[in-house]
Amino acid sequence: MSEVAAVIVTYNRKEKLRRCIDAVLSQNSKLKPDVFIVDNGSTDGTEDLIREIIVQSSDDERNKIIYTNMHHNSGGAGGFCYGVRRTVEEGYSYLWLMDDDSIPSDTALEEFIRYNETHKGEFGFLSGKVLWTDGSLCRMNIPRETMYSNVKDWSRSVIPISMASFISLFLPADIVKKVGLPIKEFFIWTDDWEYTRRISRNYPCYLITGSTVTHYCESPEGAKLATVESERIGRFRYMYRNDVYLYRREGIKGFCYEFIRLNVHALRVLFCGHTIREKVKRIGIMIKGTVEGLRFSPSPDYPCVEDKDSVN
Repeated sequence: MSEVAAVIVTYNRKEKLRRCIDAVLSQNSKLKPDVFIVDNGSTDGTEDLIREIIVQSSDDERNKIIYTNMHHNSGGAGGFCYGVRRTVEEGYSYLWLMDDDSIPSDTALEEFIRYNETHKGEFGFLSGKVLWTDGSLCRMNIPRETMYSNVKDWSRSVIPISMASFISLFLPADIVKKVGLPIKEFFIWTDDWEYTRRISRNYPCYLITGSTVTHYCESPEGAKLATVESERIGRFRYMYRNDVYLYRREGIKGFCYEFIRLNVHALRVLFCGHTIREKVKRIGIMIKGTVEGLRFSPSPDYPCVEDKDSVN
């Protein structure tokens, strides 16, 4: 068993998943990770693909691939909650989290390990530099240097940060034991911001710019309520609900930030090219999610291990 578990959450993207697995197994790091794949009930033949990969792998690699089919879609949040819980309970020392459309560079893990060797026990999590398919920064995955501002100066090799995405996130299992698991009730969106902020409230966290990963998402900007296709707007309720949960925890400053942000989003909807009926529908989603967020109060679960110290 390796010291490092790479936790990959997947759903109906088997070809991207294949590339992700290949990239993880090809890492140059002296610590070769085991690969935990959490499948949110894919219907595109993902399970058959994993069987094929295992059969074609060498004996060493075959033992490193662990696959779980959840048989239902628990969302990214539910998938990461399960994957983090299981790997910590099975005794891994470090976790490396990523989506199935993440392709880490050959030295991505090595950069994290190198930092850990000289700063063991002195960080809550490490995040990598996320690029888009054209080599530019993937703007939807730029870490936050503070709660309210993105990293801007990329000339530094190590940058203190407060929030990051689950696109190549490295953290010690001991941190999970103290702060708990990602909140599965988030389903999609903001689960990574909330989790990394929960950690950074109590521990120093860093962006390691030498550790790079390419995010093969559709757009580097991410989905926006003002421009997304009409049939997909319902899922944005989760984003606004979860964001209210995140920022209200920061007190008055967080409430003010979220209030301003909501107004900016509403103005974008009002000035987009949709019909009045469509604009009302989209703003209604914002309002519904926001109201739900005011009373949305899930508590994080913890892995079943000894000596748990709760940190809120």
